[in-house]
Amino acid sequence: MSLAETPVPSRTWTVEDLLALPDDGIERDLIRGELRENSGEESMTRRNPTHSEAEISIGYELRGWLESRPTPKGKVVGGEAGFRLKSDPVTFVGIDVAYVSAEMAASHDRKRKFFDGPPVLAVEILSPSDLHGKVVDKVDLYLEVGTVVWVVDPDFRTVAVHRPGEPVETYNERQELDADPYLPGFRVRVARFFEG
Repeated sequence: MSLAETPVPSRTWTVEDLLALPDDGIERDLIRGELRENSGEESMTRRNPTHSEAEISIGYELRGWLESRPTPKGKVVGGEAGFRLKSDPVTFVGIDVAYVSAEMAASHDRKRKFFDGPPVLAVEILSPSDLHGKVVDKVDLYLEVGTVVWVVDPDFRTVAVHRPGEPVETYNERQELDADPYLPGFRVRVARFFEG
């Protein structure tokens, strides 16, 4: 998650406007109707090897859990998967790793370039360029729409779990993360997220 953002001059942006912009290496989100761009050095640091390894490891653990679940199943997605969290004001973000419910997975049109609604779980992996205030803003957005958020810090090897209406819980690499009830039966040693 790279949040060194530059607001773009005012106008009313839609998801369609955002998706029509060129794929020029600039990471963009719509936050409460405002287009924000992450460009230059800040946008590239999120793709560092530590970030990428954590993203793959977390996706692997979530995928293993998902395969053990009965049908119908949700989906685990990654690589800045697009989500329109809210329509008014429009809020569209890319998420490092996410889990969507079986209902959302079933209703999703594969031709559509994004998911229309919030995921059950959003995993945001910190990068060196992330600013504290921007991380807090993004976590608040997820909590507003009822999404559980894992903020993963590869440097400190911790996971901060944010749940709507609950105090934050932080787990270190020696602890086990229990994701009941939002991911029934999911348990994993946090160290697994940081093993290469």
